[in-house]
Amino acid sequence: MKTTITGGAGFIGSHLVEHLLAAGDEVTVLDNLSTGRLENLRSVIGHRKFHFVEGDILDKSAVDKVVSGSDRVFHLAAAVGVNLIVEHPLESLRTNIHGTEVVLDSVLEAGASLLLASTSEIYGKNASDSLSEEADRILGSALKSRWTYAAAKGIDEAFAHAYWREFGLRVAIVRLFNTVGPRQTGRYGMVVPRLVKQALTGQPLTVYGDGKQTRCFSYVGDIVPAITRISAESSAYGNAYNLGGSYEISILTLAERIVELLGSKSDISLVPYEQAYAEGYEDMRRRVPDNSKARQLVGFDPKTTLDEIIKNVAAEQRPPKTGDPVQWKVTMAIN
Repeated sequence: MKTTITGGAGFIGSHLVEHLLAAGDEVTVLDNLSTGRLENLRSVIGHRKFHFVEGDILDKSAVDKVVSGSDRVFHLAAAVGVNLIVEHPLESLRTNIHGTEVVLDSVLEAGASLLLASTSEIYGKNASDSLSEEADRILGSALKSRWTYAAAKGIDEAFAHAYWREFGLRVAIVRLFNTVGPRQTGRYGMVVPRLVKQALTGQPLTVYGDGKQTRCFSYVGDIVPAITRISAESSAYGNAYNLGGSYEISILTLAERIVELLGSKSDISLVPYEQAYAEGYEDMRRRVPDNSKARQLVGFDPKTTLDEIIKNVAAEQRPPKTGDPVQWKVTMAIN
């Protein structure tokens, strides 16, 4: 197939590029490199079926050009990460709302199908056990920048659903829960690579708040094939699907596990939210996905354990040296 990926130089996007090229697709990436990196695509640069275009999803002409002639589009481009959202809320809103509308228009005009990458953030502060796709969204004040990302991605989903209902656009939505793996950085607030880096460099592992907030982490190597399969299912059009890990863990316990697993001598330091983030941050205590809908559709069943996730992230951040007692192999999402 001829496939276009917006945000394809990002963490998840670059793994998706490799996966689709291995499947025989011709793949074009559109990325403005604001958070994505060409280094993430080093394994595919020069591939005869790979094309890279530096451009912004707010640029209608650029989007039209890469989408034209495509069979399907994966829309992953977005302003992501807690730090970026809190510190630059206006930029995030424009990118995530207007950019998605541009992509929707271009895909509709091209007659392609679309897979929209959304986020578990849309559930906000809903701490229910096993959040289903129909669970209520509970957001904080609209004046707190922490919730601008959740609000924007919710509008993205509403836009996509409206295009499906009113224009017949073939669009499916996936809601990603804390996807982790090689190439992800802690620069924008991603907790696992940040804690792993601190453990490997002997710095204190900084856990925000009391550390009792819980999450479920999923591995990019489990998520990418599921995204691809969902995009190919016509029954997925007009629907949203959770894709997340199956193991719930507190951030404090996560930090302790990273220290133990990596043999680190680092201490763990609890940092108040008001010191960690700019004004306007608010956290949620719990977020656990119900993956049954994706399991029924495409057999989604994440197999990668948390220990394996930590080891793969660490393997990239600290390449094995001669004489190291443990050498870990990074598992990429290309199978």
